[in-house]
Amino acid sequence: MMPRPAEQHDLIRRFTAAERWIHRCTAALVGTALVTAAFLYLPVLAELVGRRRLLVTVHEWAGIAMPVPLLAGLVSRAFRADLSRLNRFGPHDRGWVRAALRRRPRTAGKFNAGQKLYANVLAGALLVMIGTGLLMWFPRLAPLLWRTGATFVHDWLALLIAALVLGHIRMAVRDAQARRGLRTGQVPRDWARHHHPLWEEENPAPTTAREP
Repeated sequence: MMPRPAEQHDLIRRFTAAERWIHRCTAALVGTALVTAAFLYLPVLAELVGRRRLLVTVHEWAGIAMPVPLLAGLVSRAFRADLSRLNRFGPHDRGWVRAALRRRPRTAGKFNAGQKLYANVLAGALLVMIGTGLLMWFPRLAPLLWRTGATFVHDWLALLIAALVLGHIRMAVRDAQARRGLRTGQVPRDWARHHHPLWEEENPAPTTAREP
């Protein structure tokens, strides 16, 4: 059954197909790296796996491949526009943080300040993880002191990333419409108006001609 015009107008395109696949591929790689890391470093899980060398290989290549979806996605104009949004903090973002701390209603564009902070912190942390991981993977690249420091940073930063990802998943579980946006690319207009009013104003509902 085709949706009625009113139903079509109640939806806003939030993400393109390319953006959704970038998110899925990146999530799969990050998830693989975190799960394999857990089996490598937690004794209670390590005892369940007999092929440790295979886990190490999967972990290493998952880490190396993490930037690939993002780099490939740069060919998408919509993805580049969203990257620009995520890297730009405006007055309404500072207001969003203050309102969030005081548990008051917040104003946001397509991405709120919390999402922007999450994206930037996670991106920076993943870059550091790749760099420290390379030093551990190829020990001849640096002296022993550097490798020791890289191992320390890599291990503790992994815990931070795990906490960030778990928090991200928790927020997604609580918001069915946000998940719908990542699954189908569209979200209801009333949801956008409530959570991202500035962005909703940028996407006015199309008008339809009245029947005679």
